[in-house]
Amino acid sequence: MSDSTTRSHATGDSVVPQKLQEKLPAGVEKAVPNVLHDTGPTDGGSHATGDSAVPKAAQNAVPKGAEEALPDKVHPTN
Repeated sequence: MSDSTTRSHATGDSVVPQKLQEKLPAGVEKAVPNVLHDTGPTDGGSHATGDSAVPKAAQNAVPKGAEEALPDKVHPTN
C-alpha cells in the first residue's frame, strides 16, 4: 500500500468509514463502486455537449465511443 494517503479521494457520499478512506490507496478507493464510495466519473465523465436523455450515471459509465454513437437528438456530443 505504498500509495496510501492521509485523505479520502471521495467526491461524494460514501459508506466507507472516514478513517479507512484516509488509509486506502487511491486505486482501491476508485475500484469501489460509486454507489458505495463516490470518487467521481470512472471514464472521465460524460462527453455530452448539451442536454441528454441518457441518465448521468450511464453517461459516466460508458466509453466515449458509445456516447458518440448515439444520435445527437438523444445525446449530443458535437
